[in-house]
Amino acid sequence: MRWLARRRAAVACVLVALVFTGYSARLIHLQVGMHEEYSAIAASKHSIRNTIPARRGLITDRNGEILAANMPAQRVVADGSHIKDKAAQVAEVAAPYLGIPIAELTERLAQPNNKYNVITPNLEEDKAIALKKDLDKKGLRGLYFYPNSVRTYPNGAILSHVLGFMSRKNPSDEVLVGVDGIERSMELQLHGEDGFRHIEHDRAGRELVVYRGQEKAPRHGSNVELTIDMALQSILEAELENAYRELKPDTAIGIIADPKTGEILAMSNRPTFDLNNLNAAKPDEMKNRAIMDMVEPGSTFKIVVASGALNEHTVTEKTEVYCEGGRFLYGGRILKDHHGYGNMTVEQILIKSSNIGSAKMALMMGDDKYYEYVRRFGFGERTGVALPGEIPGLVHPPARWDKLTITRMAMGHSVAVTPLQIVMGMSVIANGGKLMKPQIIHSIKDEDGQEVYRFQPEVVRQVIPESTARFVGKALTGVCDDGGTATLARVNGFDVAGKTGTAQKVNPKGGYMEGKYVVSFVGFMPAQDPRFVCLIMIDNAKIASGLNYGGLVAAPIFSRVAEKTARYLDLVPTAPSMLPIALSEPSSRKVTQ
Repeated sequence: MRWLARRRAAVACVLVALVFTGYSARLIHLQVGMHEEYSAIAASKHSIRNTIPARRGLITDRNGEILAANMPAQRVVADGSHIKDKAAQVAEVAAPYLGIPIAELTERLAQPNNKYNVITPNLEEDKAIALKKDLDKKGLRGLYFYPNSVRTYPNGAILSHVLGFMSRKNPSDEVLVGVDGIERSMELQLHGEDGFRHIEHDRAGRELVVYRGQEKAPRHGSNVELTIDMALQSILEAELENAYRELKPDTAIGIIADPKTGEILAMSNRPTFDLNNLNAAKPDEMKNRAIMDMVEPGSTFKIVVASGALNEHTVTEKTEVYCEGGRFLYGGRILKDHHGYGNMTVEQILIKSSNIGSAKMALMMGDDKYYEYVRRFGFGERTGVALPGEIPGLVHPPARWDKLTITRMAMGHSVAVTPLQIVMGMSVIANGGKLMKPQIIHSIKDEDGQEVYRFQPEVVRQVIPESTARFVGKALTGVCDDGGTATLARVNGFDVAGKTGTAQKVNPKGGYMEGKYVVSFVGFMPAQDPRFVCLIMIDNAKIASGLNYGGLVAAPIFSRVAEKTARYLDLVPTAPSMLPIALSEPSSRKVTQ
């Protein structure tokens, strides 16, 4: 019996040992093997993963003036597990601050299983502070506030088409992204990378800082410095706005660029819109017409045929082209000049803007060679400017031309270009024959203001020799002298070189619109050593019949912009002073286009 009792005791001890071993193994498994999983479950009951938003980079002009900034705000997040059955009371207090109807806010707050419910991503700082105090006073919890920012544009509508704006990719998205302008094209540099922080709350909803978990700091966005000079932008904006109000055109466009570097110093469009009030903007107002509109350039295009014919030695500086007394029958149609001319040199053809002289030079060059120069000047392809939405224009190859095309294209018809292409084409004449890639970004800087990249001038190609560009440029100064088509473009104390353009407005249904014109003037100054090129383009000005010409409408606007630009750049006068020309004088002066 004694042996049997011992045996039973031994078995019992073994069984007890096995049970405790099993419990110990289970405990070890739970505390060690399953530690991460159960820690995560436990943490999820009391903690949330809070995004630390990266600060979006600033956009500035070339002198450091801030064009797009960030205004402090608060992201309001609701933790439904802390609100529980008090959604109605919280909503009643918060609704006036958040601008959300009480019933709608109550429904959004009554989600006990949603611990990170973003109620609004950007509540103004002062409203957030007042809301916090009001909730604390009434002993209500469940709403939490995290630092954020709102994109703001100090200059409102100025430069709006270049800067662009931001929006959500989807209505449910919390993060805004650039959807137009520089905000879009430089999104990767501006946005940065968000960080995060795991935080825990006690039962009262207070953060337990000592239990703050994993944290990753955000990488803030880089600052983008534009080539734009806001002083010149303000000059252009003011003159374009005055013209838009007085002439009541469909659209108005202005561009100022440095012909030697390709840097865009100012770009403006009318109609325009306020970047801080996007809800009031119409789609037609938000279009950057400087790179998105296709227009027939009119006589500004005559620099192409003159340059090409001279460079190919089809004509020389002394060659005289017979201009048929103002009526040229070719291909069964009559091409007319504004006045009847006889023999004219290339210089005279540009000064008087002879359609017939230009057409005959193109015919002497031939279809293929003339087309080659149209493309060499950059027409028919995108300029490559760092702005979204640019179009290439429309230049048909010779295989699609009829017999009349070459004569019409020589005078700026049967071809569609963008305003920026016109500016870069005239820059070829101003800078010694080089086609430059237009630059709108000057440099990129980190959050500490240290430059990390600078954009350099980029030559696309040498279009014509410097000697040819110099001769054409000299001829274009005659356009602004007495007897030229743009006497109203003159600037006191400076030689101005440029070209007028008057083109009947194209009807989208085919043909042209009777009595409607797109008029322009593009020129550079000082003519001897150009510091800037400026284009003014006015579409369908409401002006008396017979006065809607580039030399009468666009040239005076150019003159005012150029005079103020010269003063700002502190340019030294290069020509004898002359008396200002009154706007009312042109009606008695012979003007040809």
